[in-house]
Amino acid sequence: METEEAADEKKGILRRPKELLEPVTRPVLGLKLFSCNANRPLADKIAEVLGVPLGRADVERFADGEINVHVKENVRGRDCYVIQPTCRPVNEHLMELLVMVDALRRASAGRITAVIPYFGYARADRKTQPRVPISAKLVANLITQAGVQRIITVDLHAGQIQGFFDIPVDHLIAAPVFLDHLRKKNLKDVVCVSPDVGGVERARAFAKRLSAGLVIIDKRRPKPNVASVYNVIGDVAGKVAVLFDDMVDTGGTLTKVASKIREQGAVKILAACVHGVFSGNARDMLEQSEIEEILITDTIPLPPGPAGKITQLTIAPLVGEAIRRNHCGESISELFV
Repeated sequence: METEEAADEKKGILRRPKELLEPVTRPVLGLKLFSCNANRPLADKIAEVLGVPLGRADVERFADGEINVHVKENVRGRDCYVIQPTCRPVNEHLMELLVMVDALRRASAGRITAVIPYFGYARADRKTQPRVPISAKLVANLITQAGVQRIITVDLHAGQIQGFFDIPVDHLIAAPVFLDHLRKKNLKDVVCVSPDVGGVERARAFAKRLSAGLVIIDKRRPKPNVASVYNVIGDVAGKVAVLFDDMVDTGGTLTKVASKIREQGAVKILAACVHGVFSGNARDMLEQSEIEEILITDTIPLPPGPAGKITQLTIAPLVGEAIRRNHCGESISELFV
């Protein structure tokens, strides 16, 4: 009898590899993990996955707010990983990363890899009008010049940002984490909805692995953080709609798209967004929307308060396995084939 894994392989469905499903039985030796202050809970989970303790380092502030880092253990010649998403407050966390990397470089670390689960400034990846910066490239230059030799990141806002770095970039995708959760729900008649044209490639890949249809939203932005929905390309009537995007910021796009596809007959609406930025009153807005459940990962820590419709899934096993493979010289791309 054909196994479930074999059947899924024929359909082209992505499965999380065995390494991500089984607990670590022995620690990964020879690497050093460090964390700044942006997301210590995620760093603790990654350390647990790898079976190694977080390195001892103080990341503090002087009285005037300047960042002071003190690495309190020997890193000479060691393979060092710094876990630090550049989430809110973005500039503070970016500067923490740069100063930590400089401290490791001056302590003669053998190799320094920045693990940036959420890469801030990624939306400014091109000139959309005259006399504006390409901030994503500027940040890439800063990180490289600080002494980082490799980047591990999760679901960049635009894949081409990898080319902004003059060092290797391991671009992980969180889709396997969402797929595990959604498969357990045994949903029927599912369509994957891309909230805008720019996310079509991402949504198409997700729909294929979920064996679902694809719907595209024709969305325009009259100004930053303001979205207008014009057309729904595809059929959502009588279907379970899964809105798939790389991030949820103000919540305006998801709220308006959910309302539009409910009008067109979607019977159930879920959202899967990798990075939960949640600016302003986004959480309150989404609580009152047509979306029944909002899936996010822990690339960004959730502020205190009731979860409501939000379900947070951890990417620690995925990132931990990528770190292990990088340290051991094994293929990371095999995680996603």
